[in-house]
This record gives sequence, structure tokens and C-alpha cells, in this order.
Amino acid sequence: MATTAIDTAAQEARPATVPIGKRIRRLVMQLGPSRMAMTILFLIVATLFARFSWQMPLVGDAERALYDARAMVMAPHVGQDKRIVMVTYNDETLFNTGIRSPLDRTILANALANLDAMEPKAIGIDIVFDSPRPDDDLLKAQLRAMKTPTWLAYAEQASNPNTIFYEQQKYLEAYLAEVTTAKTKPTSVLFRTDGDGVIRNWPDRPKNLPPLMANALAPVDPAHANYQGNIRFLVPARVAKGQEEPVFANIPIDTFAMPMDAETRAGFSELVKGRYVLIGGDVIDNDQFNIPLSRFTDPITGQHETMIGLEVHAHMLAQQLDNDWSNPLPGPALWALAILVVLAGGLTALVDMRARWVAVAFLGQMTFFVAFPFWLQGHSVDTTTLPAFGWAIGWLLGYAAIGTAARTIGSRQRAFAQSALGKYLPADVAAQIMRDPDQLSLHGERRNIFCVFTDLEGFTKLSHATTPETVARLLNEYLDRLSDVVLEHGGTIDKFVGDAIVAFWGAPLSRPDDGERAAAAAIAMNEVGEKFRTDVAGEDVPPIGMTRVGLHVGDAIVGNFGGEDRIQYTALGDSMNTASRLESANKSLKTGVLISAEAAARAGRDDLVPMGRVTLRGRAQPVDALTPRPDLSPGQRTRIAEMVAAHTAGNKNAYVTAATALAQEFSQDPAIMFLIERLNETESGESYVLS
Repeated sequence: MATTAIDTAAQEARPATVPIGKRIRRLVMQLGPSRMAMTILFLIVATLFARFSWQMPLVGDAERALYDARAMVMAPHVGQDKRIVMVTYNDETLFNTGIRSPLDRTILANALANLDAMEPKAIGIDIVFDSPRPDDDLLKAQLRAMKTPTWLAYAEQASNPNTIFYEQQKYLEAYLAEVTTAKTKPTSVLFRTDGDGVIRNWPDRPKNLPPLMANALAPVDPAHANYQGNIRFLVPARVAKGQEEPVFANIPIDTFAMPMDAETRAGFSELVKGRYVLIGGDVIDNDQFNIPLSRFTDPITGQHETMIGLEVHAHMLAQQLDNDWSNPLPGPALWALAILVVLAGGLTALVDMRARWVAVAFLGQMTFFVAFPFWLQGHSVDTTTLPAFGWAIGWLLGYAAIGTAARTIGSRQRAFAQSALGKYLPADVAAQIMRDPDQLSLHGERRNIFCVFTDLEGFTKLSHATTPETVARLLNEYLDRLSDVVLEHGGTIDKFVGDAIVAFWGAPLSRPDDGERAAAAAIAMNEVGEKFRTDVAGEDVPPIGMTRVGLHVGDAIVGNFGGEDRIQYTALGDSMNTASRLESANKSLKTGVLISAEAAARAGRDDLVPMGRVTLRGRAQPVDALTPRPDLSPGQRTRIAEMVAAHTAGNKNAYVTAATALAQEFSQDPAIMFLIERLNETESGESYVLS
């Protein structure tokens, strides 16, 4: 009974390596319906976070920030793209012309005339002609005369309500109708920004709009004609220390607007011939957009750089020309990853390993959450829908859900373990062991302990003379009373052997006053046994004898011993055997409690009287035994001690005088009379051999 309970408590108290599958089964079985439902609900919420974080407030902002970091770090560093050239109105052009809005169209007409003669592959004009200018006729004539495929920006109020109003749209439509030819056609310049005002993806293609500029300028394969994934923004390669060559050449429109003869055009044609020419504005605070790279400072300027719309078109066109399309992870894969990260968090909460391996597992998973999205970004996977931050939240929620459930079970098990330990250990010792399970040694260790054995005289006769139910009731009551004495005095109950209790002090925890506690407990157990005998005397049961107790101190091996499936926390050694023999010697010596001289020296009691030196049954080494006699006066105890000392010292005259006087005084005391009898039968210092 004691072995099973204390062993269970000890193993519950001390962390043990339990297979993860077994821990999961135990968790499911012990949670209960309501807490299981809450845990499942929590896991569902965690999975939703890990799947739909891009669509959630605040969390979506974090996802966008992480994507921008990936786009920046994994952006290709390239030299200047010779296929595309930007021709722009800049602030100096506006200053020189004195015209800011609408832009000077004479310059554009002259530039188009020269560019057309230089044989570019196609021209895209990102300027919306939504209001009149005095020089409109000149530009219209040039647009109708273009031999190079030329695409003019078109926008509508429905898709750009903040940039164009109804009258402007009508004027634009009329303007385009006048200049549209087989070579000159309208193109959509629509952009879509995310909720934070950043351009990250290609826009949709409303059916009422003309083709998107990048799609219009160069052929696009049908599979990506409506591509809406991430825009691949390029980063300029550094050509010298502190210097970068822009990805796309940016030439002021003034360069091409001046009058040119054939020879002059030939000199400039190398900048344009066979290239895609994009014409638009590069003006401060106009047509500027935030892109993923804008979140970070430029290494050269130290500023958060925005990008003009014309350059965004250039990046999209270069991506299309390179056929470098990113494919998002399919929905089922995202669901699978969401479930896996939540399960990983939950399993991490259940993992039963050494702290360093738990740390390795944790760091490994955190590294995955950080590195895997970057790896995907670098391998042409569109991560604008990848819930990297959501994975982290899902993992944490999964860890919290399973961890909370496990802690709930653990607290119940801990309460059970502490309750079980409390049946065999003092409450303060049990609490200490629960805080530090290593103190309940699961291996043998040598300890100096005080050992107590008890025995109830007449119990065998009782067990044969009454019903099993009565025996069980009386035995349980008796053991309860004695167990309480052990625990109240800070002892550890080793085992119950029938009606006997084996207990010790000094393990698993030792105290300076263990000897005093053990001696007090031994005496109290004898007194409680006498009280029990009195209490049951009126019942219809055979008379019960006294409770005999033996106490000894010495070294023992204390720990858990047994087979692989069943172990017992106990003490082994000669000190245990000596205590057992002392308990048995009580019957011969006519005493109720016998304490060895070694234990008596540390008992801190003044009511002990010597019972002489005896050789216990089955033992070769003699033991000086003492018994508590609080019923005697200090003078009587002193005279008994002097008698024994005189015998030991060989002072025969003193011994005879003392023994004669004590025999008369204690003629009715069996223990003292038998002590005198034994001393009479032995020589000086000899021990009396008990049969």
C-alpha cells in the first residue's frame, strides 16, 4: 500500500521522460469535455490567425512590414537595364518652361518627333491629357503621325476617383478619340495600393479599361495576362564605393525636344533605338508612390525614397520582359502550413526533454518562421499572401492552448502527488520535494538516518478471531493513528508490514533535530498504541497487546529500489535491521520502547534509563539499550544509571549495593527486575545475549 502510493507520488513530482504520444493521450483523457472544447476553440482561433493574418487589423500591418523586409532583402541587385529608358519632365524642365500644369505639350511634341525617328521599340506616355492647352493641336498632329507604337495614358473616375473627375474624364476621352490611330492607342495606368498606401502588386484589369501599360508595350503570355501577384522591384548594383547606377536610365525630355538634324538624331539614337521608351513626370511631390523599398532608408541618400509612377511601370515592364512571375502558395498549402505551425506550438508545449534541447527546438522553429519566408521570396514565390507573422501568432496560441491544458492537468497531478506524498512525508517536506523533485533521490545515496520499527502485540490472534471487515477497520484506524504521529514529528513512512510501521528521519530531507523528533515520535507511538488498546477494549474483539517500538541511528542506503515497472522508496542497511531487532527485544526486556545508545545520545531527552548491554537476536555486535521512563523521578533514573555504570566498570561492591536497593524499590517493575537479573548473570561489560 505505502510502496505504490509514495512511488507514484515521487514519480509524479520528478519530471520524467514521457513519450509525446502518451502525453497527448493522457491530455485528451484528463481534460474533460468543457476544457477540451475550450482548448479546441483556442486551436481553431490560432489556425485562423495563421491562415488569414493578412486580412486582420493590426496583424495585417505587421504582415505588410515583414513582406517589405523580404522584398528589400531579397530584391535582385542588377546593373542598368538597357531595354528600357525613361524620358521625364523634371523640376528643371518646369522651371525653364514656366509651365507646371498641364505640362508643356510643345516640348512633348518635339521630343516625340525626334524619338519616333530614332526607332524605339515602343513608347508609353504616362501623362493624362485631361485638360486643354494652347499647343494641343501641335501634339495631336504629332501623335497621329507616329510610326512607333505609342500608348497614351488613360484613367477613369470609377477606378481613380481621387485623381480625375467627370469633366476631366470626358475631355480625356475626346482627346484620345482624336489621336487614336493604328499606332497610337490608349493604355491603362491604373495602380492599386494596399491599405497602408504602398504599391506591392500588379493591379487588376477592369474590362472597361484598355490594356495595362506594361502589357500594352510588350507581348505578355496569356497565362499572365491578368497577373496580380507581387511586383518585382529591382535594386541597383553598386558600381563604385558610395555610387550606384540606376536600374533605368532617366533622361530629361529637354534632351530630345531641341531641334535635331539627321546627324544629331543619329548621335542620340543609341539611347533609344530598339528600346522601350517611357515618358512621364519626375517632379517633386507629384506622382510619387511608396513601394516596399520605401520603408527602409536608401544606403546612399539616407532617406526613405519614394518612386515615381513612371518607374513603377518600368519595373513592371522589366518583370514582364524577363517572364519572372511569382506564384503564390496555393490555398491548401497555406492551410496545411497554418495547421502545422499551430501543432508545432502545441507539441512544443508538451515536449519532455532537457532544457537545452527544448531551447534548440524553440530556436529552430523561430528560425524557420524568420528564414522560410525569405527563402520562398528568393525562389520566385509570391509572399504577399504568406502569413509569416500569423504563423508566429498561431504558434504562440497553439503553445498557450496546449500548454494551459497541460498545466491544468499538471496542477491536478501535482495536487494529487502532493496529497500522496503528504500521506508518507511531512507536509513541509512534501512541499519542498514538489518544489525541488531532485531532493527525492531516484538513486541510492548514503544517509545517516534514525530508524523506527513498531509492532502490535496480539494482532495475529485478533486477525484469526474476528471478521475480515473488523480486522480491516481496526488495522486502518490503528495505522492512521501511528502514521499521524510519524508525520507530525517530521518522519518519512517507509512501509506498512501488516500491523507494523517502518519509518525514518533524515531522508529525503534531513534536519538538525531529527534525533529529537524520532525519539519523541517513538515514545508517542507507544502511547498512541496504548490509547488504541484502551479504546477498542470495549468492543467484541480479543484483547490487543502493547505497541512495541525500536529506534536506532546509523548509515543506510536510501533511494528508490526495485524493478523497471515497480520501485519503492526505502532505506537499506544494518541500521534498519538493528532498529527492527530492538523492537523485537522489547518483549524480552519487558519494555515498550527501546532506543540504542547512539540514538539516545542525539535524542535530547533526560527521561531515558539504561537497559544494559544486550546482544540482539541474529546480531553479533552488542547494543547498549535505553528506554524512556518519564514515570520515574530524576533521582530514580540516576540510581539506575549508576547501577549499570558500576556493573560496566567492574565495581562489584557499588553494583551489589545499588542492585539490592533497587530490587527492593522496584520489586513490582518487570523491566527493572529483569535488568538486575541480566546484570547478575553477566560479568563486567559483557552483553546479555537475547534468545
